[in-house]
Amino acid sequence: MTEKQYRINPVQTSFPMKANSQVREVEIQTWWESIKVYERNLEKRKDGEKFVLHDGPPYLSSAKIHIGTALNKVLKDIITRYKAMTGKYAPYVPGYDSHGLPIENAVLKDVKGGKHAMSAVELRKRCREFALSNLKGQENNFKRLGVWGDWEHPYITLDNKFEAAQLRVFGKMAAAGYLYKGLRAIMWCPNCETALAEAEIEYQEHTSEDVFVKFQIEPESKGKLAKLINKKLDPDRKISFVIWTTTAWTLPANVAIAVRADFEYELLELQSGEIVIVTSGLKDSFLEKTGLSKDYKGTIAKIAGKELEYLIARHPFFDRQSVIILSNHVTAEAGTGCVHISPGHGPEDFELGIKYKLPIISPVDGRGIYTDEAGPLVGQRYDKAIPQVLELLKANDALIHVGKMQHSYPHCWRCKKPLIFRATEQWFASVEGFRKKALEAIDNVTWLPMSGRNRIYNMVEDRSDWCISRQRSWGVPIPVFYCQSCNHTLMTAESINKVADIFAQHGSDSWWEQEAKFFLGADAACEKCGSKDFRKETDIMDVWFDSGSTHAAVIDQRPELRGTPCEMYLEGSDQHRGWFQSSLLTSVATKGRAPYKTVLTHGFVVDENGRKMSKSLGNIVEPETVINQYGADVLRLWVASVNYTDDIPIGKSMLAQLAEIYRKLRNTVRYLLGNLYDYDPSVDQVNYSQLRDLDKFILHRLQKVIEDVRTDFDRYEFFKYYQVLQNFCVVDLSSFYFDIAKDRLYTSAPKSESRRAVQTVLAELLKVITPLLAPVAPHMAEDIWSHIPEAIKKAWHLEESVLLSDFPKPKAEFIDQQKEEFWSDLIKLRAVVNKALEQARSVQAIGSSLEAQVHIAIEPELLAKKAQAMADQLPAFFITSQVKLLSNKQNQTNGQTLAFVDEGGIQVAVFPAAGKKCIRCWKYTTDVGNSTEHPELCNDCIVAIGSNA
Repeated sequence: MTEKQYRINPVQTSFPMKANSQVREVEIQTWWESIKVYERNLEKRKDGEKFVLHDGPPYLSSAKIHIGTALNKVLKDIITRYKAMTGKYAPYVPGYDSHGLPIENAVLKDVKGGKHAMSAVELRKRCREFALSNLKGQENNFKRLGVWGDWEHPYITLDNKFEAAQLRVFGKMAAAGYLYKGLRAIMWCPNCETALAEAEIEYQEHTSEDVFVKFQIEPESKGKLAKLINKKLDPDRKISFVIWTTTAWTLPANVAIAVRADFEYELLELQSGEIVIVTSGLKDSFLEKTGLSKDYKGTIAKIAGKELEYLIARHPFFDRQSVIILSNHVTAEAGTGCVHISPGHGPEDFELGIKYKLPIISPVDGRGIYTDEAGPLVGQRYDKAIPQVLELLKANDALIHVGKMQHSYPHCWRCKKPLIFRATEQWFASVEGFRKKALEAIDNVTWLPMSGRNRIYNMVEDRSDWCISRQRSWGVPIPVFYCQSCNHTLMTAESINKVADIFAQHGSDSWWEQEAKFFLGADAACEKCGSKDFRKETDIMDVWFDSGSTHAAVIDQRPELRGTPCEMYLEGSDQHRGWFQSSLLTSVATKGRAPYKTVLTHGFVVDENGRKMSKSLGNIVEPETVINQYGADVLRLWVASVNYTDDIPIGKSMLAQLAEIYRKLRNTVRYLLGNLYDYDPSVDQVNYSQLRDLDKFILHRLQKVIEDVRTDFDRYEFFKYYQVLQNFCVVDLSSFYFDIAKDRLYTSAPKSESRRAVQTVLAELLKVITPLLAPVAPHMAEDIWSHIPEAIKKAWHLEESVLLSDFPKPKAEFIDQQKEEFWSDLIKLRAVVNKALEQARSVQAIGSSLEAQVHIAIEPELLAKKAQAMADQLPAFFITSQVKLLSNKQNQTNGQTLAFVDEGGIQVAVFPAAGKKCIRCWKYTTDVGNSTEHPELCNDCIVAIGSNA
């Protein structure tokens, strides 16, 4: 007989070893679109329990997404796919945030003269075009990641109906009395020329002037001070409070000095006879830092801070008084214990100004330029004028010391430039009015991780107001009118709804295109003075109000989302102060509850060394680059492999490792497909009772994998899923079951029960592993699904796409805990045998393990009984030609011993295999040569090649 007739059973599959992801993934995505797989999935699950993960809108300032956005979108996609495959009705509507400063700035970047060089209507037109062009780019990026959803009908905050719904949220909050306009000292960006909310502020290191300034006490207050300390003070003697500030530019707005009631203050006499007043707790550091320690003569008196209230000092370079007031925000951490107060330039200062009825002076305009109120500083930008402020202090003998100080300082999160506090009239939402309800709502939400609850709870608990107005053009206008005659505000439910109705039809551009009468009608009159002449508010809403209204403008408006509360919001942990909070506040204010049931947060992407990504470090990882090199599924595998609740590392070596894991997973399934080409479950499936114990054990392990994976997905712990599936495919299957079962697959008769039994197990593995892969690696799963042999597809009545299949559930009939315990012990025995075989291989005593026989003595009684029960299957289990079990431990070494291991009560000796090598199965047996027709084959192979069974 020829060598060809001795051939083993081949491996046959068209499923390629190489993924060719750059081509194949795109082909699969095109096919999904052609068969409308997302829509068919929704139709199939329409009667299932609702699970809506509401998409937090990514910002349309760029056509390209960054790696953090990719992480976020893939996490959402993994969850919605899993929920759908487990029978949930899980629609996913992608959204986009389209208004705001970065888009406006990007459009104005190349416009000479900036926003003042074109009309608001023209600027808004360009912003709209810019945002929509970026939307297409981002959509293509998300689709290439394999994210499924209603891409034909995304929501976008510039949509007419969305803007109308947003105005109605505003109207409900106004009707409830939660909105007001007032003068407040708020964070202001002089570069972007707009107010900012707390969520738009970043703290960065900044270098400021470190300034100590004298405020001389007025003559009438010297007499009062003399009585307080019970000492005579010369009226001509200079006595000054010393303030310390790192914002010298705010000195033109000073109207007061704050001291602390429970602090002790000292009157320090200098060599010149001058007296300066500082708190006792900071006296030494003050004298040392300013260099006055050598001029210090002594303390002439001490006085409690509360006694100093209402003393009067003089502004160092303006003809203005500065009153001494009390405040608990004064600390003894640095400075002098005397704090310079400018109500127009600080939140605490502003509150103190209201309390003490102080003038609110803010001599800086929206661009950070000093106004006429700044006297000699008029026309200069606040930060450029600091040298002149210092000169004014010197000229008036008020400057004690100037240094430099590096400290954390608020910056604009958009332009990255330092911010200022500036008192202006703004629109506010009074969080204080519904804070209690908001805090109760927080405790009715599941926060993952749990620390998220404390974070947002503390933020809301400490928040009194939300500044919702911005001084820009690209956004949704605040729908308020003012009487031209008396300046009375018109903001009624009727007027807001009229504007909303017009926006729904014509869009918000109409606010800039039409006069007030277009919205109010010709008969509208001021309720205060009767005038019919109105002007429109020029401020727009904070973009967080835009995105914070999506629960009303999207979830409650789109029938397929079935209303609030939705099941989940999922974004980065920074959104506790952003979208999570703005959504919570608008929902509680208008509905009395949170818009979501669960909030899941992830950390930020860093490089492999834990460093923040930046262009200067050259460590930015672009999603497009990863996809072009490895494909989308490897990037998705990265998302599933990391603990996303912490900072999330990514880099070249990490991606290379993931690509290798992807390859191993793919090859595992290719092995399954390659050995099922001639298997028809309707004919060839072997009953469970007829399977070998090892086959049953693997089916049991498969059920445990299903249990673990479902638990991991239900807990959103995808990194555990990744580990479970990887270990099962690489360790349990490739390195264990496949290794042992290959002899039955390749050398048994094609239709033998032994081979069909293994195929039965392989088919079950394929049936489970493919949908297990689908939420994380949908392209690979679909590719596998398309290569399943037709006979199996027909017998199992498979869906057209794996994405329309159901997620596996454990089968009770395959679960056998006793087999788990039985085989766990035998696997430990196998590890000792493998160690001995590897020892023999390392000294080149054997090549293949089939060249060996092993003698085993087992001391633990239970393990010995288990091995004896499996005696006839042990050669296949160890992949050796023979195995001999010894009744007790003894000296097994002799001249033929190739290796010896004694470990954990187990002795293994390796000897050369007995007999000759069969050229077909490569095993050594004593029956090779017994047949004259097939002298090179063992008896088993002779039966196999001649069998039709």
